[in-house]
Amino acid sequence: MPASSEGPATAGRLQNTEPPENTEPPATAEPPATAEPPATAEPPARAERAVILPKHLHARPAGLIAQAAARYPQTTIEIVADGRRADARSILAVMALGAVAGSEVLVRTAGAQADGATATVVAILTAAED
Repeated sequence: MPASSEGPATAGRLQNTEPPENTEPPATAEPPATAEPPATAEPPARAERAVILPKHLHARPAGLIAQAAARYPQTTIEIVADGRRADARSILAVMALGAVAGSEVLVRTAGAQADGATATVVAILTAAED
């Protein structure tokens, strides 16, 4: 094996002994800081609507409400009847309200699609019996 003029620690490495040409700090992609406070996120949209039930709130409308609620994953939908609250995504919770024809039910929603979710649930609650 031929002898190398480089020592074992520097073999195969290039050494740059000259100072870098550009001595300015690298540019950053961040904009300069401003004196304005950061913008706060808007509170979620909310909707609330009272409905007088034309029919009992039994398994079929409860199932339709749960299916409709699933189409609004970023919206909280709550049904209130006689002081009891139920998550609209739960068929059993909605049925457990025991709301009967002629009783008042309150639909509360909060989230990105609160108005649409409220309108959908109210339409199910007020629809004529099939």
